[in-house]
Amino acid sequence: MSLAAEVGPAGPTPARQPARSRSRRSRRTALLLLAPGALWLLVFFALPTVQLAATSLYDPSGSLETGYALTFHWQNYLDVLAVYRDQFLRSFLYAGIATVLALLLGYPLAYAIAFKSGRWKNLMLVLVIAPFFTSFLLRTLAWQAILADNGFVVDSLKAVGLVPTDGRLLATPVAVVTGLTYNFLPFMTLPLYASLEKIDHRLVEAAHDLYSSAFTAFRKVTLPLSMPGLVAGTLLTFIPAAGDYINAELLGTPKEYMIGNVIQSSFLVRLDFPQAAALSFLLMIAILVLVMAYVRRAGTEELV
Repeated sequence: MSLAAEVGPAGPTPARQPARSRSRRSRRTALLLLAPGALWLLVFFALPTVQLAATSLYDPSGSLETGYALTFHWQNYLDVLAVYRDQFLRSFLYAGIATVLALLLGYPLAYAIAFKSGRWKNLMLVLVIAPFFTSFLLRTLAWQAILADNGFVVDSLKAVGLVPTDGRLLATPVAVVTGLTYNFLPFMTLPLYASLEKIDHRLVEAAHDLYSSAFTAFRKVTLPLSMPGLVAGTLLTFIPAAGDYINAELLGTPKEYMIGNVIQSSFLVRLDFPQAAALSFLLMIAILVLVMAYVRRAGTEELV
């Protein structure tokens, strides 16, 4: 049938009208399905973010008693950045080290679960997520006992000379980074496992058939195919680690405090809301810039 016969002078034939009606109904259904999530984000993310932005521009001379005035005091950002620059840098340094350590520990673990675990796979996955069965606070407190000055770990390290006789691990940067690595290790392992699990083993076998060594097959086949999990795992580890304050609070001293500790103290102890809001916004912006740069770099063909 020709197009002229199908589309007459009055427009599309009735046969095409139900298709358009179905298309409109499909769009309405999609919008209805998106509505709850969009409403949730609006109420619990967008509106609080706007309020936080407004709070960061309050006149810092105000207080709970006298009230705050929205004076668009942009100097708040420069002031907190000048005062707490070291805490910002320390937060990203600790988070970066913890992310690298989690990757070094999590990749072999995820690889073993995906390729070598056999009938023990489900048990190993349960062991990876088992720490989530207890609270974040209790897990961090447990590391206080593990790294205690008279504990087994410190005594063993002193015996082999890795820690000086009068040295310690608790209340040091090592303790803080160790706590961050442990607490966020599952966030690295699970995305890596999800990517490795999807890899067709026949591709690795084909690489070996083409005389690739085990390392070359891993570098040319396994690693590139697992990059989505690696990128997701590093983001899921770095972002919460950069804003964490529990590990520095319980395993460190004020010398190891991160920017999360300063924000927590500003909001809840000193009640300096403009400063706390400005710090929070600077942290979000810094993480957003780093994440965008990292994702853009990780998405290029050169990296894969």
